[in-house]
Amino acid sequence: MESPKRLQNVFVVAERPAELHAFYESALGLQLKFRDKDRWIQYGVGNTSVALACREEALPATSGVVMVFEVDDFAATVERVAAAGGEVLGTRDMGSHGAVLSLRDPEGNIVQLFKRQGTTTP
Repeated sequence: MESPKRLQNVFVVAERPAELHAFYESALGLQLKFRDKDRWIQYGVGNTSVALACREEALPATSGVVMVFEVDDFAATVERVAAAGGEVLGTRDMGSHGAVLSLRDPEGNIVQLFKRQGTTTP
């Protein structure tokens, strides 16, 4: 069986998409690509898309997912996450592979930032 070519889209089932939009835009700097009111809010991230979906739009999905974004630096993000109503849960060092910073958004969804070894901050 052949592996998929790329991650096309990841979406989060959101209770309050408009509020989460404010979080993802200000804390993580995601750029809006498409918006269908508060039903579907989509961002372009590299060669893929990440979206926030209201429950009706997300069906049959009923709960959130974990999104992992690759970054060069954790330091600036930590301050922005707290200011946007999120919570920093901690960093996991994976040695030569890199590190993961785990966050919780205002609705309790887990988001992770991945940093390759040798980039700016631990």
